[in-house]
Amino acid sequence: MAVRGSRLRLYLRPDVVLINVIAWGIALVWLLPFIGLFMVSVRPYGEVIVRGWWNIAGATFTMDNYIKAWGHESYSIAQGYMNSLIVALPSTVIPIITASLAAYAFSRFSFPLKSYLFLTIILLMALPQQIVVVPLFLAMRSLGLVNTFPGIILVHSGWGMAWIIFFMKNFFDLLPREVEEAAKVDGASDFKIFYKIVLPLSLPGILSASVLQFTWVWSSFFFELIFLVDPSKWVITQRIASMKGEYLVDWGLIAAGSVFAMAVPLLVYVLLQKYYIRGFMGWTVKG
Repeated sequence: MAVRGSRLRLYLRPDVVLINVIAWGIALVWLLPFIGLFMVSVRPYGEVIVRGWWNIAGATFTMDNYIKAWGHESYSIAQGYMNSLIVALPSTVIPIITASLAAYAFSRFSFPLKSYLFLTIILLMALPQQIVVVPLFLAMRSLGLVNTFPGIILVHSGWGMAWIIFFMKNFFDLLPREVEEAAKVDGASDFKIFYKIVLPLSLPGILSASVLQFTWVWSSFFFELIFLVDPSKWVITQRIASMKGEYLVDWGLIAAGSVFAMAVPLLVYVLLQKYYIRGFMGWTVKG
């Protein structure tokens, strides 16, 4: 009872109450757009336009918008799901594997111009997509990779390399090296040490980086707008933008498509959320 009483007094302290009120207020502000989006997606177009999404008195709830968005005759969300997975999965696996190898080299080995190369990688993270898109488009066109899935996969893989190297290098720096040194004494090669020892210890960081990379690629629109021209190859973000119509914007249809689009990253996050906290220590720079 004494413990419960002390906890109750702690919760009722003015500073604790104020922090909770501020935290719940911020959470509500962040949730409001999603609540509005969801309410628009489950109500008829005319009802939302006339009464507003926030007025639920006598509201009519329906799944018609989701059915129409999923099987849209021109911009089917079902096909968008397939195309987005074709792009997002390889665009996550390829840079994670290659960047992890590069990050391990930066973390464990000494080689000429190492510091300058790592500084270049950090500077590349600051470049906006709009700056590189023209020379990148010309290079991809010369290789015949414009309007192809391998082309957009290559673009996303290359674009994600810089931040994943930075992320994983700092994660590797925090791992204890005693086990690796013992394995070297026993005659293990550098690759075997990386594969057998470092990778299992780095699983939280790798999964955290994978979830972030997958989410960013899945939600990408700009690169797809430039490099994917054929509507049959459009990913889910392109299809949602094209649902607005020429003379009428059916907000319920677009809202339903948006809910479909955010469902996959949300599901991935729910399944792997515990790795976010454990993995984000990879952003810490070891002093």
